[in-house]
Amino acid sequence: MEQQPFVPILLGSDMNVYGMARAFYEEYGMKSTAYASFQLAPTKYSKIVDVHVIAGFDQDPVFSEKLLELAKSKYNDPSIKYLLVACGDGYAELLSQHKEDLKDYYVFAANDYSLFEKLINKVSFYDICEKYQLPYPKTLIITKDMVVEGKLNQDLPFDFPVALKPANSVEWLSVDFEGRKKAFIIDNLTEFNTILDRLYKAGYKSEMIAQDFIPGDDSNMRVLNAYVDQKGNTRFMFLGHPLLEDPAPAAVGNYVVIVPDENDEIYQTIKNFLEKIDYVGFANFDMKYDRRDGQYKLFEINLRQGRSSFFVTLSGFNLAKYVTEDLVFNSVFRETEYGRKENPNAKVWLGVPKKVFRKYAKDNADKQYAEKLIKEGRYGTTLFYEKDSSIRRYVLMKYAFHNYVTGFKKYFSEKEG
Repeated sequence: MEQQPFVPILLGSDMNVYGMARAFYEEYGMKSTAYASFQLAPTKYSKIVDVHVIAGFDQDPVFSEKLLELAKSKYNDPSIKYLLVACGDGYAELLSQHKEDLKDYYVFAANDYSLFEKLINKVSFYDICEKYQLPYPKTLIITKDMVVEGKLNQDLPFDFPVALKPANSVEWLSVDFEGRKKAFIIDNLTEFNTILDRLYKAGYKSEMIAQDFIPGDDSNMRVLNAYVDQKGNTRFMFLGHPLLEDPAPAAVGNYVVIVPDENDEIYQTIKNFLEKIDYVGFANFDMKYDRRDGQYKLFEINLRQGRSSFFVTLSGFNLAKYVTEDLVFNSVFRETEYGRKENPNAKVWLGVPKKVFRKYAKDNADKQYAEKLIKEGRYGTTLFYEKDSSIRRYVLMKYAFHNYVTGFKKYFSEKEG
């Protein structure tokens, strides 16, 4: 039977977009189209994705107006399905907000905005965790009016070190001040108050999340990617074990080395949760193992595939295939597929040079497992793709990878606890 023709349209131009473009190319031999407000390095000089830069595309009203205009002028063949895939928080939010406006012209997975708002904001997300009995770190929600004369007006309910991060990750992107980071790990009250004072004076308005810092290095983290189809069936779940994170202030917490993992308790807990709240589309969960009570505690959910989620495709669970079979081909759901640590396609995903991984990742059994896979040639990256090679692209990607060498040397510090 002939399959429905379709066009993959990716929203953004970052590494996540390139990973999805690779997935579409590997599964269907198709070049993707992308729309973004800026041209970022990961998709530059690529032969597998055409990026169209539109000023202001990451905001309203340009986003919705441009997609509607394209639907009437370019994407208007009724025999073709036009598949939208959001690859960043801002685009995922805009797609959710304009779900009703766009659904007659494109196919896509987007949650109702009422649910999106509750999940994307960390304050309401932790309320939902409480409701569904999902473990998360001890937390204090801080509002702007709780910071008086540059100091928090109450005692913290846990000891230092303390993790501090914005509740509204989209608003945080537009805030700038001395010492700004994606998230903070703070060792004393003076530093804690200084950061709170600066960020609110810089114009941030939403809540900040202060949390009990779960002890241990990066190898205690886990990342889970899943896809729930338009009928509420969870098509796949894949657990990754990050072994190293980016220490640079603007990217702190971004995973740079991941090996496949598995945990049936996590799989069933998250699967039941997603299906109970009527979730649709890609979901990406960050969590950390707390040795003090033996629980994996959730930090957040991203309502999209994660920026490092090409590790899933790399190990044989092609992300483009799941969304296309659901929304384009309307394939019948049969059973949930679960990622396994020892599957024959298991590979190490590297977002940094091997020498950075070997120098900075914690020396333990998991690192040894990763080294074994690397020696067997079972590893890969998102950005270096033999079917998308050119001198200009190769030089740019080598430069991007080399920057991690200097970045780790400058910013890396041990996080033991």
